[in-house]
Amino acid sequence: MIRLGERVFFDDATKIDVKVSRRNVGYVFQTLALFLHLTVEGNVGYGLQHHSPAECERRIGEVLEAFRISGLRKRKPAEISGGERQRVALARSLVTDPCVLLLDEPLAALDFATKSRIVDDLRAWNEKHRIPILYVTHSREEVFALGNRVVVLDGGRVAAEGSPHRVMSAPRQETVAQLAGFENIFDVDIGDAHEDRGTMSCRLLPGGVPLETPMVRVGQNVKLRVGIRAGDILLATAHPEGLSARNILPGRILKLERRDVMIAALVEVGVPMEVHVTLAARDALQLHPGLNVWLIVKTHSCQLMSA
Repeated sequence: MIRLGERVFFDDATKIDVKVSRRNVGYVFQTLALFLHLTVEGNVGYGLQHHSPAECERRIGEVLEAFRISGLRKRKPAEISGGERQRVALARSLVTDPCVLLLDEPLAALDFATKSRIVDDLRAWNEKHRIPILYVTHSREEVFALGNRVVVLDGGRVAAEGSPHRVMSAPRQETVAQLAGFENIFDVDIGDAHEDRGTMSCRLLPGGVPLETPMVRVGQNVKLRVGIRAGDILLATAHPEGLSARNILPGRILKLERRDVMIAALVEVGVPMEVHVTLAARDALQLHPGLNVWLIVKTHSCQLMSA
């Protein structure tokens, strides 16, 4: 299980660590809470005082190998990288064979490549040991990589729950949509319903931009918003013809911003809308601020949700 959007804070990491270890619960703090005066081996074996030396050595060796840190046994936390410290913290929490593992955003400070490798090792470890993991995160990628059931918390209340695909791909609340990566979220006025087509006409506020969306049934005076992922929008420099997409919005580029190997274009179509294109598309279309363009949005790329 993975929880999104909840943070847990403790004032005294050592006392909490002792308490959860007595209950056979593994816990990894966001701050890791490693003992700086102990070696990697000393940190990992900290909770094994009641086992024989031979059993301690067996368990430590097994978990160090599982998390690829066997060569760091004699080093201290200050002498290893951030990703290696994360691995040590995970190894320390798992060496006692806990009945449940609690993880509080343990990978938040890591780059994507390092995070991916640690997630792979954690998944492999759990396929062998099969214990419940409660993983608190704000990362959509971590949800899909590790979760089989997701609970989204907003202000201490459950906003959504279910499989990662169900919760993240079709959010029904704005809080969930933001976590799921919907960059464009607008208030809408609901217009005519087209029962025969399974669609309805809306207008984006405050600009009044017409938009066709999938039909949903709502009560009177229910306020809705619509979410559209920036990567689901196509951009054209000439008026498109002969398309199946129902929403073709004329606009003007306000800003282009490079984000790694992707370009985020902010386009004014009556409301500002973010669109993601590749570097090659930017160059081929000669995109620049002030250029008139058309945005193409498929009906089923529009996700209606509660305001």
